[in-house]
Amino acid sequence: MKFTAFERNLQGTGASRRLRNTGKTPGIVYGAGQEPKNIELDHNALYHAMRKEAFHSSILEMELNGKVEKVLLRDYQKHPFKQLVLHVDFQRVDATTKIHKKVPLHFINAEQSPAVKIDKCIINHAVTELDIECLAEQLPEFLTVDLANAVKGQTIHVNDLVLDKHITVRTHGFKNPLIATVVEPVEEVIAAPVVAAEPAKGKKKK
Repeated sequence: MKFTAFERNLQGTGASRRLRNTGKTPGIVYGAGQEPKNIELDHNALYHAMRKEAFHSSILEMELNGKVEKVLLRDYQKHPFKQLVLHVDFQRVDATTKIHKKVPLHFINAEQSPAVKIDKCIINHAVTELDIECLAEQLPEFLTVDLANAVKGQTIHVNDLVLDKHITVRTHGFKNPLIATVVEPVEEVIAAPVVAAEPAKGKKKK
């Protein structure tokens, strides 16, 4: 994905506030042995780009001062309740840059698996993304979890994934983290309606 940024000369809270009032978002780009540079982006274009999964998990092409640089979205701040991006951070990368980044998991073929198709099981996703390490140019937009052969009662872990050799999953101290579980559907028990007993009739006085 490609986007355009502009060099930003004014800094500070007041300058950033005025910038946002004009429909711009302040940001910074750093890395690759170069000095950090303050930038600004068109807010609406940035906001719509950030709604796409690939903008968060792939190498981007940033055009700045007529030069295109490869960058990675590293951090961003959003307004707590308004649809407003307050600030963005990008990291410059090249072919030799080794990075770690969280990438989403795409679960596929669950409907064709024996677990779902025959046993009517439910696939519970324990996680929806993984933190991986690789060279920047080898960063995948997502990792695929193929559930075509999933069976009832199975648990799927990181070691069960088929990954390219250049990708290392950062497990943060966990030996083989859980990815998903295959569980039987819970049968809904419908209780029979309780019929209230009729109140006992009192004896008539003579």
